[in-house]
Amino acid sequence: MPFFLLGVLALLVLMGALGAFSKAKVANIKQFGFWIAAIGGLLLSALLLFTRPTAGFAALMLVGPLLWSWVGQARRGAAPRGPGPGRRAELGRMTRDEAYQVLGLKPGAGEAEIQAAYHRLIRAAHPDAGGSDWLASRVNQARDVLLA
Repeated sequence: MPFFLLGVLALLVLMGALGAFSKAKVANIKQFGFWIAAIGGLLLSALLLFTRPTAGFAALMLVGPLLWSWVGQARRGAAPRGPGPGRRAELGRMTRDEAYQVLGLKPGAGEAEIQAAYHRLIRAAHPDAGGSDWLASRVNQARDVLLA
């Protein structure tokens, strides 16, 4: 009987986790997967370090750069670097020339050409289609600058 109750409890927890997974944003799922992989790598490195020191040191050499970047970010109190939503404010206002380059158009393109280029690029650059937030925001900003 206790195993049956434990199985029902495990099933309910699994169903709740799957429900939360189905409602989660793609970025949150990616971040969760990254954390699971990082923590798993650290635990595996620690286990190998205690059971087989040579393999443990080799595993730490693989996980070491990740740890080093975490320590550096914690010391600076900074968010991870790289293009992303947090970096958009650093870019400032896009010029019309930059906007034409982002959309792959020649200066003086008409509204229909701008819209067509925007739709073509946003399909590939959208985060839900495997693109990046940063690139999608640049495409959106370019369209806004040219149609303003």
